[in-house]
Amino acid sequence: MLFTHDTELALEFMVALADTVPTASESGRDELLTTPELVTLLDRWLYSGRRDGDARELAEVQAARTRIREVWGADDAEVVGWINHVLSEAHATPRVVDHDGVGWHIHATEPDAPLAERILVEAAMALADVVRARRLDRLRDCEADDCAGVFVDLSKNGSRRFCSTRCGNRMAVRAYRARTHL
Repeated sequence: MLFTHDTELALEFMVALADTVPTASESGRDELLTTPELVTLLDRWLYSGRRDGDARELAEVQAARTRIREVWGADDAEVVGWINHVLSEAHATPRVVDHDGVGWHIHATEPDAPLAERILVEAAMALADVVRARRLDRLRDCEADDCAGVFVDLSKNGSRRFCSTRCGNRMAVRAYRARTHL
């Protein structure tokens, strides 16, 4: 395990949120256009705390998604600046909590804080662990030439290249066809 359980969950949620954009989603469309789509994503990831379920909240989460995608692949100094800015904006105060069978983990906002703020702060806390472990190299862009997906490489040897098996298979088929049609 590279990171603690809660850090891995937060990183994987960041990926799931970031990959709802049309250029990264499996459907090829924005998968975060409606409040029901947001609810589905949050429910799938057992996201706790306040949910307003309105258009304002959806727009704020879409903006958070953009902010998370912008930090992906940045260097240490940029990521640290992003983390510090997000934590400062939210007046984050870390505390240890246990809810929903997840086990002890850290939250740095109140459960009634706005959803987008909680998402960004959890992302910042997870990224702080990644920076401290000197593992920003594990936050990667998919190497498929037609995909803008991102992922966290949690493999033991750090050799993952694609955001999904689908992208890996598609690129393998292309490479095979290129070799056999020469």
